[in-house]
Amino acid sequence: MAGTRTPADWMVPLDERILEILRGEGWSSPSYIARKVSLFCSVGRVRERCQFLTYAELVEPLSPERDNYDITGRGIQYLEGRLNAGNLPRPSGREVL
Repeated sequence: MAGTRTPADWMVPLDERILEILRGEGWSSPSYIARKVSLFCSVGRVRERCQFLTYAELVEPLSPERDNYDITGRGIQYLEGRLNAGNLPRPSGREVL
């Protein structure tokens, strides 16, 4: 049984959609994710959020070019409500962009 998700204060609704898509469909590119989300967003916005999620170790890039991402064990724990994202490192724009 899944617990209640506890997002970090820096997280946005798009972050959960990215994690859900990666868990459900496997590794994906920001352009694929942008087409799949139910929220209106650009590929650039998805790429930016993937970089924030990478810093928090919820997703990981599959190459140095960061063309594709996959969910990590921590990301799965978060989606299952077993990880409080507020306890993860707080990314800043300077660190991830």
